[in-house]
Parts: sequence; structure tokens; C-alpha cells
Amino acid sequence: MSADKQALKEQVALLPLSPGVYQFVDRGGVIIYVGKAKSLRKRVSSYFVESKEHSPKVRVLVKQIVEIRHIVVDSEQDALLLENSLIKQLQPRYNILLKDDKSYPWIVVRNEPFPRVESTRRLLHDGSHYYGPYSSISMQRSILEFIREVIPLRTCKLNLTDRQIARGRYSVCLQYHLGNCKGPCIGVQSEEDYRADVDLVHAILKGDLRPVRQYLTHEMEQAAETLRFEQAARYKQRLDALDNYASRSVVVSSRITDVDVFSLLVDDDVAFCNFVRIRHGSIVGVTTVRLSTGVEATEADMLTLAIQHMVEEVAGGVLAREVIVPFLPSTTLLFDGVTFTVPKRGEKLDLLHFSEKSARIYRAEQLKNLEIKNPERHTERLMEAMRKELHLDRQPRHIECFDNSNLQGTYPVASCVVFRDGKPSRKEYRHFNIKTVEGPDDFASMREIVYRRYSRLMEEGSALPDLIIIDGGKGQLSSAYGVLCELGIERQVPIVGLAKRIEEIFFPHDPMPYYLSRTGEPLKVVCHIRDEAHRFGITFHRQKRSKGFIHSELEQIEGVGEKTIRTLLEHFRTVEKVRTAHIGELTSLIGAAKATKVKNYFEQQQNR
Repeated sequence: MSADKQALKEQVALLPLSPGVYQFVDRGGVIIYVGKAKSLRKRVSSYFVESKEHSPKVRVLVKQIVEIRHIVVDSEQDALLLENSLIKQLQPRYNILLKDDKSYPWIVVRNEPFPRVESTRRLLHDGSHYYGPYSSISMQRSILEFIREVIPLRTCKLNLTDRQIARGRYSVCLQYHLGNCKGPCIGVQSEEDYRADVDLVHAILKGDLRPVRQYLTHEMEQAAETLRFEQAARYKQRLDALDNYASRSVVVSSRITDVDVFSLLVDDDVAFCNFVRIRHGSIVGVTTVRLSTGVEATEADMLTLAIQHMVEEVAGGVLAREVIVPFLPSTTLLFDGVTFTVPKRGEKLDLLHFSEKSARIYRAEQLKNLEIKNPERHTERLMEAMRKELHLDRQPRHIECFDNSNLQGTYPVASCVVFRDGKPSRKEYRHFNIKTVEGPDDFASMREIVYRRYSRLMEEGSALPDLIIIDGGKGQLSSAYGVLCELGIERQVPIVGLAKRIEEIFFPHDPMPYYLSRTGEPLKVVCHIRDEAHRFGITFHRQKRSKGFIHSELEQIEGVGEKTIRTLLEHFRTVEKVRTAHIGELTSLIGAAKATKVKNYFEQQQNR
């Protein structure tokens, strides 16, 4: 494998599973393709898998890729909108280029007397209110249809000034007779009443859907009760459209035109600065860089230096007139004509959060890249995270987990799995046949296997684990902890119980559960250990149970002993194949007398 291909594979491995936009860059540093993805890693990795479905154009494209860039967004819709913006801005060679006259669909509330609510693709600064953009025209149309069905507004293009209405030159149209308009053209509806309806439209388009949802739900239920099922189905469709409706997008806005956004994340000795450039209401670039923090530098100083660096290296020496930042830089004298804004709410704050999220993702990717090249760094970080999360005195480099299994008290078995440095050490796994317990007593079974395990380790002088995990609740934990006390090692080895609700951890002498962070790596490791113990134990239990069933079946045949059963199973593998075997094959294997007994037995079983 060439060095370039290996480097690309490492880049793909670092991609998140989140939705976003990816960019392919050639040797000249030129972006040659922009694409969207529901899952960045899955989509991009598909380009580098040999497939007959790849067109010649795709094969040529892949050969030219030397770098993969990406931007993570919150949804597929944002990915589609951002892809649209970047294709128009960058004009990549291998994309189907989008024409400027075919832009996003918006909904506009016109700036006029008795405002109309319409669809448009032209975003003008004419005092009207624009909402969107929408990732598909079908969604936009469903919202417009929904608004027009619920709120009766005019659709005509008449000039409804007070003077024109007073002259009485207009007459109502069909929409008035259908109940879709209240007749403002003839003075039946006042402008104040019409404005109240328009305010409701604004509320819907801004995302305040509760009043409309209540109205639709009530109307749907009323229609169903009066057996008007088709009308009820239409209301249900409107509710579904309401659930799928998104009123705003971070990546494209009608209210924020040209701004630059900077965010800063500071670690001990390194900082990560993210830069988002917005032009004409759309994100056209996202870049994150890693910077050294220096000595005794404040965050405001670092932000100032980061902005300077970005302006020189990324922004082409030019900043927008407004710059959004998390806090003010240490000096603004270096940036003439620039207004720095620290947002508290609204779309500007959403953009700042987007920038901060991009910086966090970049930091995580850099850390992951370092850990790929230096696995010990990853292990050290993971073990330290587990030590803190589980309140341990030392890192749990050696973990053992116990699980037991039985079928209504029969074939009781148990398992012990061993993890070292967060990874399974399968050669140290152990199975246990329960010897002293009769019936389905999980507590007694747990006491037996824990005692057998650690009394033996102590006799052999082997090292004890740094952590013991019991797959069970407080009862099984108490049983296992009692054994540790009996052996005198309860202070040497910490022990926890893992409840059925996977994020719940129990400690000895604490009746209340402790909840692990659902997003942290320690929970993933604990889940892996618990699942591995369960898998290992269930596999052994099934083997033992299956073996017991097989022998119980063949041992019913009079005159057939253990040696003959072993011979039959080694040859035929299963009892079913023994059952269907020809008498001649059985005879050649175990002799005529025993073959006849086996055949007669299965024939009698079949005739019963």
C-alpha cells in the first residue's frame, strides 16, 4: 500500500459518524469535489472500497485525492444546504455545478398592506420577512399548504391600500366563497384582524407550533368521532408535516449576511481556534487550527493572536465588518473597521455554538490521531478516565467480570472474563461448573465462583485484579463482597455491581446506585466487559446444555454405551444425522447388532 493511500485511510478512520459535508482535495490544494453525508465516515469510506458500481469518473476522482476535509452539522438538511453553498462558492471540478438563478426555496411574508405569504427563491432586502431555507421544495410546499388551510389569508396580487379599498373597485373571488379568505379587498376584514392572522403565521414559521398543534389535534379527533375519516387523515398529514418542519438553519440565514465567527478552546499547552466565514447568509468556509498557548498568555491574548493568524493564513487578509466571538479579544486596535460581537441569544449565538462544536470535533480528532500513532497514550487516558469515573485509588489496568447462567436451575455455569488495559485477555478467561449449589440460586452461585477464583489466586501467589465487576444488582454484589471479606482482601480489591440498567453502578454498603456518564468512554468499556462476560458464559452454558440433551437422547437406547455414542457423534456430528442414517452405514461403523438397536429405537420414537 502506498504512503498516500495509507494516509487517506487514516483520515477516513478519524471521520465522525455524524452528518456533514466532505471535501476532496488534490495535490495542488484545490477542492475538486464536495459532497454531503448522513454519516461522514461511512459515506467517504465507500469511495475507497473496490466496487464494480463505481463509474470511471469516480475512479479518476479517487486517484487524485490527497486530503479529506469535512464539516460536521446537526442534520441531513443542514448538510444539503451547506453542500449547496460550498458548490456555488468553490465550483469544484467533479461536481454538477449549481446555477445561481436556482437557489434555496424560502417562504416570504411580504412587506405590504394585508401581507401575502408566498414561495420564493429570490432573497431580497426589501423589508419582507424571509423564512427558511428549505432543503426540499416538497417540505416548503407542505408548510405553505398547511398555513393556507389553517389560516385564511389572501393570495391575490391586488394593491390593498386604504384608498383603493375605499373606492370599492374590487370584488371578492372564489377563495372568499370557499372560506379561504375573509375578504379584506372589500373591507369585510379589518387590517388589524388580518395582522393578527399574520402574527400567527410568523409564530408558526419561527417554530412556535403549540397553538396550531392543539388546533389540528382537536380537529382530527372531532373528524374521527363524526366518522369523517378522510378529513381526519388530512389533519394527520398536516400534523406529520408539522413534526418534520424545521423553521431555521444554522448554515444558511436570511438575517445574517456577511460575518466572521471565531471560537477558542484552550487546553493546558495548546489551543484550538475555529473560524467560520459567512457570506450572503451562507457558510462558505470552516477552518480549525491548533496553536501553542505560550507562557502566561490570557485567553483574550490567545484569541487576538488566533484571529491574527487566521486573517493572514486563511481569510486572505480581510475580515468582515462584524466578527462574532465568545469574548472580546485583548485589543481591537489591530482590526480597523471591525465590530466585535459577543452574542447572548438568537442566530448569532447559534453560529458561535456551531463554531465551538467544530473546534471540539477537531480537538477530538487530533487526540484520536495521536492515540492511533501512540496506543499507550490512549490507554493511559482511558484508564485514568475510568479511575476518576469509578472513584478508584488506582487505574483499573486489570479488570475481572463474573456472570452466571442456568436454565431453571439446571446446567448451572459461570464465567470470568479478564480485561487488561481495557482490552480482553481471552487466554485468561475461565469457565466454572457450579458444584455446591442446587436449584436456581444466583447468590450462592456467585459466592462459590468468586471464592474459588480468588482463593486459588491467593494460593498460587498470583496478582489480584485492580477491579472486580459483578454482573448483577445489590444482591449478587453483597454475596461477592462477603467472600472478599472472608478472604481478607476486601480492602485490596475494589468491587462494583452492574445493574440491568447499564448506566447504574452499585458500590458495597451504598444502597443508592451511581450513574455513569452516558457519553463517556468508561461506560463503553464497562458495557463491553459485561457483554463479553455474558457472551462467554452463555456460550459455555449452551454447549453444556446441548451436550446434556444429546447424551440423554442416545443413552436411552438399550445396549448402546458411552464408547458407541462417541463413535456415532464423531462420525455423524448430530443426533439427527444418526436418526436418518442408512442401516448399512450404521452397521459398518458400530456393527450389525448395535446398528439394529439404534435403528429400531428411532423407528419406535417416530411411530409414537
